[in-house]
Amino acid sequence: MGATVAQTAVRILTEARVRRVYAVVGESFLELLDALQREREITLVSARHDAGAAFMAEAEGKLTERPAVLLASRGPSAASLAIGVQTAYQDETPMVVILETPALAPVPSSSGELPTSDLTAMFESIAKSTLRVTDPDSLPGLLAHALTTSQEGRPGPVVLGVPCDVWGMPYDAAKPMARVRPPASGTLGRSADAVAQLVDEAKYPVVIVGGRARSARDELIAVADELALPVYNAFRRQDAFPENHARYAGHLGLGIPARQLDALERADLVLALGTQLDEVTTQAYRYPTAQQTLVMVGTGIDVSPKRRGLTFRVDSEVEPFLRELRAVASPRTRRASAANAAVHTFMTPPDTSGNTRVHPVDVVRALRKLAPEDTIVTSDAGNFAQFMHRYWCFTAPRSQLGPSNAAMGYAVPAAVAAKLAEPRRTVVAMVGDAGTLMTGQEIETAVRYRAPVMVVVFQNGVHGALAMHQARTYGRLSGVSVPLTDFASWARGLGAAGYTVDDREELEPIIASALVRQRPCVIDVRTDPDVVTPDVRISALLGQARPQPPAQ
Repeated sequence: MGATVAQTAVRILTEARVRRVYAVVGESFLELLDALQREREITLVSARHDAGAAFMAEAEGKLTERPAVLLASRGPSAASLAIGVQTAYQDETPMVVILETPALAPVPSSSGELPTSDLTAMFESIAKSTLRVTDPDSLPGLLAHALTTSQEGRPGPVVLGVPCDVWGMPYDAAKPMARVRPPASGTLGRSADAVAQLVDEAKYPVVIVGGRARSARDELIAVADELALPVYNAFRRQDAFPENHARYAGHLGLGIPARQLDALERADLVLALGTQLDEVTTQAYRYPTAQQTLVMVGTGIDVSPKRRGLTFRVDSEVEPFLRELRAVASPRTRRASAANAAVHTFMTPPDTSGNTRVHPVDVVRALRKLAPEDTIVTSDAGNFAQFMHRYWCFTAPRSQLGPSNAAMGYAVPAAVAAKLAEPRRTVVAMVGDAGTLMTGQEIETAVRYRAPVMVVVFQNGVHGALAMHQARTYGRLSGVSVPLTDFASWARGLGAAGYTVDDREELEPIIASALVRQRPCVIDVRTDPDVVTPDVRISALLGQARPQPPAQ
């Protein structure tokens, strides 16, 4: 008896080095689930919610630069995982989504089965490509194409719509393979020569480095040293260049002081390596200015339509480009920029001994002191993350996983995927109370798959970002409170260890205990609700605002 379509698909995934498939299991792909169960090299990770499964697949792709596979059942399942697919699209993360579409054979109305909607078109604006299987023989070839497309050029999610009755059908043709073609390099030498000339002629060249330059870290450090280049990390890509390096100029995130932007403000040449230069990284599209020459390096890199000024594109992976640049550019000496001195001041934690409540700075400081150097940190969107961005000091490669699209609920699922992909490394999820209530149930997935992650919940009882905007604009708050939750008891109910911290003196002993436990842990830290960012208190904003009268 020949192989089925499902069995053939699993062999293609195995040969493409896919190691995990994430899903909330459903009847849409029973034959595929059975074929995956019989394949030792691929683990099927059954999540508690489709959004959690999507964030897991995105996090693994971001960490490993190889696509994980995400399965989606009919309509509601597909709609629920859209935020994870959009995150992968914006963050240039390889991913393959297999989406259920209506059966090829008509389903009698008397069968009692729920109707299946074809939502493939819904993903067209948030996926690199969308494909549809129209007959059983086309699925293996389209799957191989999806795996290839997700990694070539600008990486991203590829959505493959598959009729639910295809998986069990026979497939006797030759099995296609996913092959990622190396980028063309014929003009790389000439591009490096041209950029080297720009660097040699520039008075104040700077570098902005993004997530797609992570694999070029060693070459980047060498180039920064030899060419005396200040280096900024793009938003939430703080592991691209070590933050303790003498050439580090800062993280282009939220709330960056002018002193830290000194090198970027004075630059006459900006080298953007492996980054699309999003709104936060560019400080609301302020940089690069129209007077600054911009060189963008990376396959499939797009230039923002908001960009004004001289721009060059180099269609190459970052590492070979830097290798060529280093070979032809003239070494130069230059003192570290003022931005480097400013960033050390910016990243120095303040004295919080006068606080009666646990300060978020205390949490980050204790974690950074006790966790291993190469700890992988995952985080949600939210004001609490500003404390991590500012005070963690990322020094190890591939140690930060965070969405650049302000997605909440990312941290816990991402931590589970990171631990499955890198079981020897410590993984810490930093998350607010609101984000925990969205997807925190995936701690149960960590328990089932024996992935001992540490989840640190910053519980201050308020949606900090919205509260800050409301307090500043209206002088009052509305709908931003989050009820006090006993996350420690909740975690224990799901099979994890649970701790509650109300006192700063408890932080280090509890974190030290959690780090050595070989089981998932949740640390519920009750932080001061007045402290919403490193520089802002809600009470101060309420005191300064002029309350607006209610509408008549």
